Amino acid sequence: MSRLDPRSPLVLDTKLVGRRPGTMHELEREAGAPSDLGTDVIRVEEGSPLHLALRMESVVEGVLVTGSVTGTATGACVRCLDPVTEAVDGTFQELFVHADRHVHHQEVGDEDADEEQQIEDGYIDLEPVLRDTVVPALPFQPVCRPDCPGLCSVCGQPLAEDPGHQHDQIDPRWAALSALAEDPSTTTEKRT
Repeated sequence: MSRLDPRSPLVLDTKLVGRRPGTMHELEREAGAPSDLGTDVIRVEEGSPLHLALRMESVVEGVLVTGSVTGTATGACVRCLDPVTEAVDGTFQELFVHADRHVHHQEVGDEDADEEQQIEDGYIDLEPVLRDTVVPALPFQPVCRPDCPGLCSVCGQPLAEDPGHQHDQIDPRWAALSALAEDPSTTTEKRT
């Protein structure tokens, strides 16, 4: 397990609240977004500013962190591929347990012990919590506007630029019937 860097804005020092239940500390931070904070379609770019408003509260089990995160995600419209910008605004509440409490939870067979966030050497890592807050809040299929018509499926032209755009294509299954629709005066038949 790698040690947490106390200089990182996403790492909190539990000394701010100690181990006395009820002790509380509020703080605000600006942090650069970690890598892979999003999906292939839309993401908060690595290093983009995130504003964090946090409250740390010492409880018997560890430190309860309540907070909000705001920032900006960028990506591409899934219909026309134009750039998309989405505001990120999420809230979270997570209990970070002390190492001795985590060991106790494992000893008593607590089923949730493996999923607990832990305090490591007196520090809390917010990155996994931010990831769990931001990524599900991003749109699954971002669009530049709700009525985006997308791209022409034949030539790829943006349909917003030419709403009347179309191609005259005949379904090959019906192509043989098109001869029946032709003007009879233009067809020549052999008479015997």
